[in-house]
Amino acid sequence: MSKGQKTTLIVIGIVILVIAIPLLYLKGTYNTLVAMDEGVKGAWAQVENQLQRRYDLIPNYVETVKGYAAHEKEVFLKVTKARSKVGQAGPISDKIAANNELSSALARLLVVVERYPDLKANTNFIRLQDELAGTENRIAVERRRFNETVRVFNTKIRSFPTNLIAGMLGFEKATFFEVPKERQEAPKVKF
Repeated sequence: MSKGQKTTLIVIGIVILVIAIPLLYLKGTYNTLVAMDEGVKGAWAQVENQLQRRYDLIPNYVETVKGYAAHEKEVFLKVTKARSKVGQAGPISDKIAANNELSSALARLLVVVERYPDLKANTNFIRLQDELAGTENRIAVERRRFNETVRVFNTKIRSFPTNLIAGMLGFEKATFFEVPKERQEAPKVKF
């Protein structure tokens, strides 16, 4: 092999490396972003499972309370409207807003419940309340997991040089499932 052929092979090898290394990095970064994006979607699916459980429990809970507190129609109407919005919500941001509104309505309903000692002694009500409390705890756990997954994903797509690739490939920041400001204070119970 002549000196000219060796030089040509070296140049070709360098060109291949210069092209292959960025392509391999791009492939790896893309696959990582896809996996993380799917992780966010999977975490959201777990949140939705628990939100659906709460959504399904609410009618029974409201009907039980209605039997004791028929004159609290405004509270029942707000819970029903909020639940309806949850059922109609589209994108994740709308679902988060609708579920936050439902959580606020449920907090008002719990204040109503505190006014009725007979209701709090009813076995069916106690069972429903326990199920709802357990569901709220599950929602909190899944919301925390979802938000952690979103935080990791958002950090990745905002970090250099991944942010350049993420922008070119259309990856966008995910939305956190945050507690609204009005829900950060515990509801006040007055007798």
